[in-house]
Amino acid sequence: MSQSATETRSVVIEREMPHPPEKIWRALTQPHLIAEWLMNNDFKPDMGHRFNLRADWGAVDCQVLAIEPNKTLSYTWAAYGLESVVTWTLTPMGTGTHLRMEQAGFRADQQQAYGGAKSGWQQFFGNLEQVLARID
Repeated sequence: MSQSATETRSVVIEREMPHPPEKIWRALTQPHLIAEWLMNNDFKPDMGHRFNLRADWGAVDCQVLAIEPNKTLSYTWAAYGLESVVTWTLTPMGTGTHLRMEQAGFRADQQQAYGGAKSGWQQFFGNLEQVLARID
């Protein structure tokens, strides 16, 4: 069963975190906190805002597509020919928050980018959990 040229795949990571949505939201939207777990950036939580994520290996071009405080955040993620969309979904649970991240838009010929994203996001999530444990 071969994938069609138009078919795309997603990287999805879901974690249950012992923090309220408001706290996780801050880590997802405050530039100095984003820099601690993801990359240096000039993010603003405004619809349509264009921003960059910068790392040693290069930069990611992004634009805010959707924003609903403490609930959902979505932005484009373009780098090295990859045109994708990252969507964060925060769902309150009894003692914390179910955090879901989906990066959608990997083409069948972007196996390396897909593999890199899968391992990269695991690392970013680990960093995020450390930042959340440290901030009030």
